[in-house]
Amino acid sequence: MGGVKMFEALGIVPEVYHMNEGHSAFLSLERIHRNMEEHKLTFRAALQVVAASNVFTTHTPVAAGNDAFSPNMMRKYFSGYCERAGISFDEFYSIGQATQNPEPDFSMTILALRTSRHANGVSKLHGEVSQKMWQTVWAGVPANEVPISSVTNGIHTKTWLAPEFSKMFTKYLGADWEDHLTDCDYWGRTANIPSEELWNTHQQLKGRLVDFARERVVAQRKRNGETPDQLRKVSHMLERDILTIGFARRFATYKRATLLFADEDRLYKLLNHPERPVQFIFAGKAHPADEGGKAFIQKVIEFTRKHGFEDRITFIEDYDAYIGRRLYQGVDLWLNNPLRPLEASGTSGMKLPPNGGINLSILDGWWCEGYNEKNGWAIGSEILDGDPEFQNKVDSTSLYQLLENQIVPLYYTKPDGNIPTAWIQVMKESMRTVTPVYNTERMVSEYNERFYEPAAAARKKLSVDDCAPATELSEWKDSMRSQWHQVRIDDVTVDVSDRFHIPVGETAKVTAKVHIGTIKPEDVRVEAYYGETDDRDIISPQLTELQCVDGPDHHGVFTFSGGLTPADSGSFGLSVRVIPTSPLLTQAHEIRKITWSN
Repeated sequence: MGGVKMFEALGIVPEVYHMNEGHSAFLSLERIHRNMEEHKLTFRAALQVVAASNVFTTHTPVAAGNDAFSPNMMRKYFSGYCERAGISFDEFYSIGQATQNPEPDFSMTILALRTSRHANGVSKLHGEVSQKMWQTVWAGVPANEVPISSVTNGIHTKTWLAPEFSKMFTKYLGADWEDHLTDCDYWGRTANIPSEELWNTHQQLKGRLVDFARERVVAQRKRNGETPDQLRKVSHMLERDILTIGFARRFATYKRATLLFADEDRLYKLLNHPERPVQFIFAGKAHPADEGGKAFIQKVIEFTRKHGFEDRITFIEDYDAYIGRRLYQGVDLWLNNPLRPLEASGTSGMKLPPNGGINLSILDGWWCEGYNEKNGWAIGSEILDGDPEFQNKVDSTSLYQLLENQIVPLYYTKPDGNIPTAWIQVMKESMRTVTPVYNTERMVSEYNERFYEPAAAARKKLSVDDCAPATELSEWKDSMRSQWHQVRIDDVTVDVSDRFHIPVGETAKVTAKVHIGTIKPEDVRVEAYYGETDDRDIISPQLTELQCVDGPDHHGVFTFSGGLTPADSGSFGLSVRVIPTSPLLTQAHEIRKITWSN
């Protein structure tokens, strides 16, 4: 999706734009030019207005999902724009590059980040990964302060919910259950659903899925000109009473659709256990240019024809939303095993719990937040920097162990001989904890409160008096950039009786001598940056603003001072930093200037 205009956000201002892909930042350039013409602004002044009202959602840490173009390409298509905007091509080109160790190409994602004062990832983990990934855009700023937050994705529940479950919710949760979609306490009522009724409804939907899968495979094989004998074999494919696991999504290589096939012997035993067999249904498409993804599909299809596997592994072609609904509503378990941390959010697994399904997933994307150790299973460890071969080995081993030792036994354990009581408890816990949180109602509300309202307010602040504050901010930034080379921290002292042993709760006085040259003291913020150290970095840092208490002396040095009170014991580190500040700024670090003590 490109730029989405939020009309009259809370009645404040008419223009808040939400960019959901990096390339949609091109819309920002058009908005800047329009503001220049309408308000007679410079490019930099118009940029302040536009950026203040832009919200950018970055969607993937995968390199292929972050477009970048060569200087020649950009010059060919944007020299005319630069001329109209009154800026040099080099100045324009720098907007698409990092401030530290810039790559030669023009990055669409960096363009979006630099023309937006509000940015987010699509899960908590993805927000943290994005902060580290784009830290060079804010050179010198700690990763945890890079202004990229997160709003975890959600699904439109009614779109993916089986009508049978909608009726069940009305019966046991209340006729107004849709009005309580985001009320976690309300969803505790899932305990009222009789286990036998829940199980029978789910089994009914699974039977429908099995029939559907057979029909689609017959149609596929007829289209391929297969013999009547080959077509008859489809009737033996899949069974209604077998543990059924689904995997359906875009076949990008990092999603590792073939991880399941890492150990063919173990897989064969899982599929063909005489008392506790398992079956898998695959669906999905690969990007036409993704040869690796297409190879994964080929491998899955090979297993659907391999002796001993053909009745237990199925691939449904031409994946679309209709096929997706059949799968989400009918499988027992949803498999998701991407290469961590490349799954920014993932939403397929969110569609299972409202339909009684359970997740088996890598701790990546939304599942890091959704998993509570009782509502599904987590594959492997929370690996962030292991090489792919190592991760594949660890995760495939974990996948098999979970299936063999926990999941399959739990599914087939039926104390009364009719229903798997413990499995149904996991179904209910999944439904109770996932459904009220991972939905679009919560997601849009969160965007509105945390991003659209602040963006609307920021634009309003810079737009008054024919955008005079935007011009003022632009000129102030130019002044800061031209003078910032004067800023340095000459000395930092800590006034305590014993700097190596500061008792918890005792206040330590920190004093910094700061040279700011011709910059006014009110235009800088001096901060003590401190916290527990791990011998290299300060972890869980805290900030305390130091106040100007003296100066300037005859060298132009000001004295800033403040008190720090450690709340915990341990080895602490301390640094002092200076950043430019103005009441017109939307982001603390939007000017991208920062000076640290040695």
